[in-house]
Amino acid sequence: MNNHEIDYTLYGDDMQFVEVELDPDETVIAEAGGLMMMEDNIRMETIFGDGSSSSNDGGIVGKLIGAGKRVVTGESLFMTTFTNEGNGKKRVSFASPYPGKIIPMDLSEINGKLICQKDAFLAAAKGVSIGVEFQRKIGTGFFGGEGFIMQKLEGDGMAFIHAGGTIHKKELEPGETLRVDTGCLAAMTGEVDYDVEFVGGVKTALFGGEGVFFVTLRGPGTVWVQTLPFSRLASRVFAAMPQEGGSKGEGSLAGSLFNNIFGGDRR
Repeated sequence: MNNHEIDYTLYGDDMQFVEVELDPDETVIAEAGGLMMMEDNIRMETIFGDGSSSSNDGGIVGKLIGAGKRVVTGESLFMTTFTNEGNGKKRVSFASPYPGKIIPMDLSEINGKLICQKDAFLAAAKGVSIGVEFQRKIGTGFFGGEGFIMQKLEGDGMAFIHAGGTIHKKELEPGETLRVDTGCLAAMTGEVDYDVEFVGGVKTALFGGEGVFFVTLRGPGTVWVQTLPFSRLASRVFAAMPQEGGSKGEGSLAGSLFNNIFGGDRR
């Protein structure tokens, strides 16, 4: 194996966290801000790129390219590594960013490649490459919202992704087709053929309430679908918040606190 072999345990139900067990000199990489807690003798280091062999082989240029790919997906330039420098096993834990499920993925069991939503990656064994998967039809992709730019995880180690709400895993037979809302597609294996398509009919697009684009997936392969994309959750929260000068009824106190904390009311 090219990746570090790590053990893990999942805790919780709707707001899960994953506890990763590291042997001496083993390393796990994670998104900045994902750390929940860690034991002593674990060294935390901020790095460019993902720390995989592909980004290291090219020296500083390879690291800059790896970091640039992360910027394209809306992530930070940096990632964080956690290395066990002690003599025994040590544990580090990473928490879900919002309600949903953490899905453990053994990349060696899915032909070494997983494509997931751009904000789905949580943590992985050192050596897993984190890149960008571009939709082949560039014109459609630019207007397809969440269906265009996706993350690509490659390697033969463990990776952990997070998806919102309930997760449904579906096995697609060869030639079988599934249409999914662009935000509800959480992840898929590398062999799944996919395309971002326009919802036919002007009336459906304008008044259907389901968005203008969806993803068409064709088997064979495995697909993971989420019931609560973060974009949908955020839009409902903001839609329910009272506007300035609006209703002072139910929810107005929460809205006022939110505005004061996040700078909505600067008077």
